[in-house]
Parts: sequence; structure tokens; C-alpha cells
Amino acid sequence: MKRLSFVVLLATVMGACSSPKTQEEAAVQSFGAAITEENSIALTALPEQLSATDSLSIKVEGTIQEVCQMKGCWMKMDMGNNQSITVKFKDYGFFVPKDAAGKVAVIEGVVKKEVTSVEQLKHLAEDAGKSQEEIDAITEPKEGYTFLASGVLLKDAK
Repeated sequence: MKRLSFVVLLATVMGACSSPKTQEEAAVQSFGAAITEENSIALTALPEQLSATDSLSIKVEGTIQEVCQMKGCWMKMDMGNNQSITVKFKDYGFFVPKDAAGKVAVIEGVVKKEVTSVEQLKHLAEDAGKSQEEIDAITEPKEGYTFLASGVLLKDAK
């Protein structure tokens, strides 16, 4: 009994002595390589950045629209103008929470212009939990942007 009381007392004292996290620190989660928000640009500025090249190493910030509901292995982010970008994670080495839609993310990695095949689009729709009718409606490849992220910072929406 004395030992249990000592353990409880020790845990209480250690908890009281630890420095509390600020609200901002508690609201940011990191996945993959360690990155910072410093020097990130708005995701909506990405098309302009890609106007002269098909590939670019960059750090951007934007809102998550959708996350793979199977295991969080990809996400779609809003680029504005009814465009979105599919973000995958380097070496399939980390995932994001499946409930991250609506949150703000800072992502660092390589973005590319490319065409996504019908097969891949159907696979993504399946992972997103779309209905069979929505999956069957995918009949054309889609030109757009893909992002291979080495690191992600996930923040609560502003």
C-alpha cells in the first residue's frame, strides 16, 4: 500500500513539474520527416510556381479535403479554383489520421504535373469510401498534380 501511494505521489509531482504545452504546440502534429512551417507558401500559389516546370521541390500550406479511409495513406488538398492535389507519403513510410479532413497541413516534398490513370482514380475513389456508382462513373484519366510528401505538419483549421 505504501509503495502504491508513493508511485501515485511521484506521478502527481512529476506531472505538476512538467512544463505544460501551449495551445499552439498541442494543436500541431508531425508526420514523416521533421519539418517547420517556415518559408511555406499557400497551396493556391502552386500552379503559378509550376508554370515553368513539371516538377518542383517545395513546402506548401493548405486545407485537407479528403483522407484515405482505409489507413490514411493519401490525402487530397484544396488548391482553389475547383482543383485539388493528391498527396502521397514518401516510401509509404507514414500515414495521417483518417479524420484529418478540414484541418490545415503544411507539406514538404516534390510536386509533379502528371496524368492519373482511370485504374488509379478508381482505386483512390474506393479508398475514399465512394459508392460503386461513383467509382463506375470514372471513365477518363485526369491531368493534374501529385505531391510526394517527405513530411507533414497537421494543424487544426484556422
